[in-house]
Amino acid sequence: MNSNKSETRLARFLSVFKYSRVALQIVWSTSATLTVVLAVANLVAGIMPAAIAYVGQFIVDSVVAAVQQTGELRDQARNEVLFYVLLEAGLVVIMTGAQRVNTVSQSILRVLLGNRVNVMILEKALTLELAHFEDSEYYDKLVRARREASSRPLSLVTKTFDVIKDFITLLTVGGLLFQFSPYAVLLLGLAGVPAFVAEARFSGEAFRIYRRRSAERRMQIYLEMVLTREDGVKEVKLLQLGQLFLQRYVDIFRRLYQEDRNLVLRRGFWGYILGLLASVAFYFAYGWVAFAAIATTITIGQMTMYVALFRQGQTAVTSSLTSINGMYEDNLYLSNLTEYLDHKVPEQTGDRLAGPAPEEGIRFENVSFYYPGSNRPALENINLHIRPGQSLAIVGENGSGKTTLIKLLTRLYSPTEGTIYFEGLDLQDWDIAALRQKIGVIFQDFARYQLLVGENIGVGDVRHIEDRDRISEAADKGLAADFIEDLPEGFGTQLGTWFRAGSELSGGQWQKIALSRAFMRSDADVLILDEPTAAIDARAEAEIFAHFRELTANRISIIISHRFSTVRMADHIMVLDKAHIIEEGNHQSLLDAGGQYARLFRLQAAGYQ
Repeated sequence: MNSNKSETRLARFLSVFKYSRVALQIVWSTSATLTVVLAVANLVAGIMPAAIAYVGQFIVDSVVAAVQQTGELRDQARNEVLFYVLLEAGLVVIMTGAQRVNTVSQSILRVLLGNRVNVMILEKALTLELAHFEDSEYYDKLVRARREASSRPLSLVTKTFDVIKDFITLLTVGGLLFQFSPYAVLLLGLAGVPAFVAEARFSGEAFRIYRRRSAERRMQIYLEMVLTREDGVKEVKLLQLGQLFLQRYVDIFRRLYQEDRNLVLRRGFWGYILGLLASVAFYFAYGWVAFAAIATTITIGQMTMYVALFRQGQTAVTSSLTSINGMYEDNLYLSNLTEYLDHKVPEQTGDRLAGPAPEEGIRFENVSFYYPGSNRPALENINLHIRPGQSLAIVGENGSGKTTLIKLLTRLYSPTEGTIYFEGLDLQDWDIAALRQKIGVIFQDFARYQLLVGENIGVGDVRHIEDRDRISEAADKGLAADFIEDLPEGFGTQLGTWFRAGSELSGGQWQKIALSRAFMRSDADVLILDEPTAAIDARAEAEIFAHFRELTANRISIIISHRFSTVRMADHIMVLDKAHIIEEGNHQSLLDAGGQYARLFRLQAAGYQ
């Protein structure tokens, strides 16, 4: 039984080294030249210690000979001393140079590799679907990958080279020590094993603690952001949330600190106790060699060499075991990166750039959608048909499924059941980039990019982000041109407060910037505005929708709004409630029906009387 457990632990320990190949591939692809230089430098550094110790014995023996000789023999011994001293000095220069090359190569490679891995992580993020970012478990994978994995590949490769270097040192040292006694080589190899086993166990425990803490560390990051970001600090101050959030931050730290402290104390205690075994082994070998010299079975120079060799060998054993243990730990952490990068994302199988029937517009057939992990539908059995030139308004209470419907249409999600067609073609058959190029959409939670004004508008169609005329026209249609002219640098003004000389806008001004992005898509076949005028006054809203109706005369337009002054302009109105379409028609027909639309309309109208 115990044998099986030991085999299982050994297999689990060895299994993590499968990531070493991944690390080497990443480092090699980052810079093959620096990787080779690093390998050669470690090879040279591994040979030199034994060579220096070997030459050292001749220095000591030549000195002893020089003391005992007279005349020409003494001069000859002095010359030998000088030769061996210069030879050893040359070897030291070579070893020091190799160590310096190693350090410089690592420093340069570390910078290149950090960027390389971060780019890999971001490239993978571009392939993910929206659901991945809304999945806390998968988001934890992303956080773990970003936090440590950028430094671990180089650390793993460096430790691999260190092990090779130490192994070369041990071979050369062991070969020379074998001349003294095979048992000295055995003693050298066994002395560091207990400390290594204990350290490997603590490394595995540290990693398991680290993985378990992803959510808590993410909460700390979130609390930091809320307490220090300008978009959260207003409510934090007004609602006096500062001390509450700060205390939560401190409480998380204390829980993590207590666990860390206990691990560090246990790790330090056993490291000290088991490390003493290595010291006992060294001094046992020291005495053994010294008595051999007294017995004249070896020379004083050989005694000096063997003592130095045993010390170097012991250092190499400790270093190699530490490196192997570090490789084990790095492999554990690198598994986070590979787990993230290897996550299978459903391929966007579509390759069609246009549909066979553009006059068909958009059609939903029995479409239902469930969010991952939920047994309640966000949309259920939706049937809808909108043709080019028609406008659709969607109304309903919060949580009724309005924005979810738009996310399905833009393929941010895929239907759980049913089919969505665009231009007579199933959305799943569309090339995703071509589909999204045909759709312009601004969500109610639009992004406020810390970019220049022109860039903030130009991102609505990145193909024309440098086209000032097109950006200016979009700003006019979005009613942003007037206040942009008053900004310090006009379209070249930095927005936001993260960067020097940045200008902050009001909520309504930001909303006009977002609307201008939608108008950048002047060649889009579908334009969608999700609560586009929540922070804009009624007069400005009327002007915007006058522009919007002109722009969408031959296109499909979809508006989600709580303002019935906007909704009533649409050709077709759809009322959603609890994931279902409960009413649809035009404004007058829905009023005549006397259903939920009429009730909501009259409630809102009463507020203006």
